[in-house]
Amino acid sequence: MNHVSLKSRILVAALAAGMLGLSACSSEGPASSASSSGGLSGEIVGSGATSQESAQTTWRSAFTKKQAGIKVSYNGGGSGKGASDFTSGAMAFAGSDDALSLDAMKASSFAGCAESSNALNLPIYVSPIAMVYNVDGVKNLKLDATTAASIFSGKITKWNDPAIAALNSGETLPDTAITVVHRSDKSGTTENFTDTLSQNASNVWTEKPSQTWPAAYSGESAEGTSGVVAAVKNGTGTIGYADMSQASGLSVVSYGKDGNFVQPTGDEAAKVVSGSPARTGGPANDQAIALDRTQAGYPFVLVSYALVCEQYKDSHTAELVKSYLSYVVSSEGQADAEKSAGSAPLASALAGKVQGSIDSIK
Repeated sequence: MNHVSLKSRILVAALAAGMLGLSACSSEGPASSASSSGGLSGEIVGSGATSQESAQTTWRSAFTKKQAGIKVSYNGGGSGKGASDFTSGAMAFAGSDDALSLDAMKASSFAGCAESSNALNLPIYVSPIAMVYNVDGVKNLKLDATTAASIFSGKITKWNDPAIAALNSGETLPDTAITVVHRSDKSGTTENFTDTLSQNASNVWTEKPSQTWPAAYSGESAEGTSGVVAAVKNGTGTIGYADMSQASGLSVVSYGKDGNFVQPTGDEAAKVVSGSPARTGGPANDQAIALDRTQAGYPFVLVSYALVCEQYKDSHTAELVKSYLSYVVSSEGQADAEKSAGSAPLASALAGKVQGSIDSIK
C-alpha cells in the first residue's frame, strides 16, 4: 500500500466518524443528514396515544422502505405522556387523541421548538371508539346514550337492569354485576369517550370531559388500550372502551337511538369529523377540530393528532418530521392505516389542509 492511499483511507475514516457524531442523540432524537443516495438520514422519536400504535407500526414499516436512511420510533404511554414528552422536548413529535388546548398552547414553552414558535395539532388518524364487553350469553348488546352513561357512571349496576332489557329484546341478560373498565393513565381516548357521553347524556353524565377517569365514578382501572382490552376479555360482566383497531376478539356494542343502532366503523367516524367545524382561535396552521358528537350515527369518535413544532430548534429534525408526516397523511399512508387499523382516511380536503401545515414546518 502506498502513502497516498493510506492517507485517503485515514481521511475517509475521519469523515465517517464525523457523520456518526452528527447522528448522536439529542433531546429530539439524532440530527439528520443527506445520505449517499440523496435522501434524508437520521432518527426521530415520538410517543403518546396508544390508539395510534397499530397505524404507527404500519406507517413506520412502509415509510422506512421509501426512506431507508430514516429511523422512526414510536413509544406509547398514552396521550398525556405524549403531550408531556413533546412539551419537555424529549420527543420530536407526539401522538395525542386530544388536541392541545388553546390555553396550553399560549402558556407552554415547548423545549424542542424555536423560541416563539407555535406548536401545531395535525390530525393524522380518525377512528371510532368501541364499547367492548364480555357478558355470558349476550351476543348483540345495544345501548343508547342515556343507558351507556348510566352504566359507565355506575348508576346501572346489573346486566338485567330494565333499562338495558328495554333496548335488547330477544337477548338473555344475566343477573350479573357490571364491572366498568376504564383507563388508569391520562388518555385522550378517555376524554373523547367522556365528551361523547357529556354531549349526548348530560343529565346522567354530569362530570366534565377529561383525560382522567372521574373519581366520582368507580370501576376497574387498567393502563393503556391494551390493558383495558385484556381486563374486559379476562373479566366477567365487564364493559370498557377502546380504539376500534384493538377491539378484535371482543364483543362490540351497537349504539343508537329510536331503534336505529349501528356498529362503530371507519365510515361512521368519518361522517362525524366531516360534519364538525375547525376549532377557532389557534395559530393559522393549526388544524384542531371541534367535534360535534350530537350528529346522527355513531358519535364515539376520536381524532388523533401529531403534535409538532411549526419551527424546530434543529432544522434537520424539522426535515425528518416533515418527510414522515407527509407520508402519513398521503392517500397511500391513510389507506395503509385503514387496512391495518380500520381507521377512516382523512377526507381529501382535510388532508390537503394538513399537508399545507406540514409544509409550513421549518
